[in-house]
Amino acid sequence: MRRRVWRDASCNQGEAQATIPTKAKAERSAKIMSQHHASSAEAKGCCLPARASGDVVDALALPMPATSAGTKPETADIPGGTALLGTNTPHLHADGEGPLQRKKVKPFKMDVAAVTNARFAAFVEATGYKTEAERIGDSFVFINFLPDDAPPSQAVAEVPWWRVIKGACWRCPHGPGSEAACDPEHPVVHITWNDARAFAEWAGGRLPTEVEWEHAARGGLGDVPYPWGEGDPDDVAHFPCNIWQGQFPHTDLGLDGHVGTAPARSFSPNGYGLYNMVGNVWEWTSVPFKVKSLKRSVQAVHAGKAGFKLSKGGSFLCHASYCYRYRIAARSGTSADSSTSHHGFRLVYSV
Repeated sequence: MRRRVWRDASCNQGEAQATIPTKAKAERSAKIMSQHHASSAEAKGCCLPARASGDVVDALALPMPATSAGTKPETADIPGGTALLGTNTPHLHADGEGPLQRKKVKPFKMDVAAVTNARFAAFVEATGYKTEAERIGDSFVFINFLPDDAPPSQAVAEVPWWRVIKGACWRCPHGPGSEAACDPEHPVVHITWNDARAFAEWAGGRLPTEVEWEHAARGGLGDVPYPWGEGDPDDVAHFPCNIWQGQFPHTDLGLDGHVGTAPARSFSPNGYGLYNMVGNVWEWTSVPFKVKSLKRSVQAVHAGKAGFKLSKGGSFLCHASYCYRYRIAARSGTSADSSTSHHGFRLVYSV
């Protein structure tokens, strides 16, 4: 097997339910980060660490399970018409969030929630599919989920809260012995873009385009930053989604009721009946990650990302102070064979 090298892909700014970290937990996290050795990284970031771009696996070379009816998930009807893409008030210009564009979309159906561990388990049982994390032998885990006696592990330089953990996969999201953290009702994680495509083939769906994803996330509200409309989440009283509260990366206060992933159906759905379109876990789209810009500074940020795929929605690790990507227009990208403990997916279905 080829040697796997991890790099950082994003953020150029500053489980079963886990126990809310204490001061001691935060101190332990800081100590581990200072002691464990780090691998080389090509850019600062926090969102979507990636395997080296030269190691991207061609999805067509992967074993694709035979198509079947799969399980019948609950879906929402998303109307066609004029869809909005992007924003005229971008916060992360280098990510290509703007400008606001109008696109035509056809009606489609979308999973009301991210694919759960239970649903993915049914796929694996029916097909015998092995995820890329299982076949490669490792995946990325956020450091706060490692046990107190965790051995030294490889990190991405300058973002040492991301650890390459041998044996981490969807069944053991925090590494060997963490099967209990694979909650049936939570989103499946450690899923690569290639894995998501294989599941979609079996389930009779597909990954959404960026336009479809944003159109669905807006829930009929138009040009708004969040699925619920306006109103920024905070660390005090407004908790409309599962993101970080507290000092990143040491202490997540869990004021929204969750540390780590939340159930796929949690918090209030948007106007189309979709849950957790922002926060909780990142979601794959079907399209490449591209940023159209002639600025050298932007080109430098995204150098080496040929073949990367676009993800939307942010995750439980996002916070306005460091990774303000839990907005509808926010964007990030990573290689097709990358997997982490905060990345999942949901499907759409043509009608």
